Amino acid sequence: MATGQGTANKVILVGRIGQDPELKYAPSGAAVANLSVATNRVWKDQDGNLQKKTDWHRIVAWRHMAEFAGNYLKKGSLVYVEGRLETKTWTDQNNVTRYTTEVVSESLQGIGPKTDRPEASGEAPPPPAEEQPAVEAEVPPAQSEDDLPF
Repeated sequence: MATGQGTANKVILVGRIGQDPELKYAPSGAAVANLSVATNRVWKDQDGNLQKKTDWHRIVAWRHMAEFAGNYLKKGSLVYVEGRLETKTWTDQNNVTRYTTEVVSESLQGIGPKTDRPEASGEAPPPPAEEQPAVEAEVPPAQSEDDLPF
């Protein structure tokens, strides 16, 4: 893993996909998928009441991982995501600087029982889980605005 001197940028998430992944192709032909993944945190407050917080994470997958996500992952799928945080900055039409932080996926895998898998909804089944390794790929360090399909 390439890191700067004394730094690390690593994210690991296990969560559920909030909507079907959006698969597009950049002008270069590279597949890119956008996913939203929810993670939950549950704890007891001072009074002993159960509290729950859901966080939503933007995930971007490229190339083979993007095609895997678009073809096999659906809303509600439980996924394991490993990647790095990347913050993008832009100026909107009102000349206001905006920011968004996303996880650029370096590894993406569907996990969970069969009810979480596409074959449960009647779609073409993927290979069995034991034969379906995590999809890993070289991810470019940064994409230019011209290479994004949206």
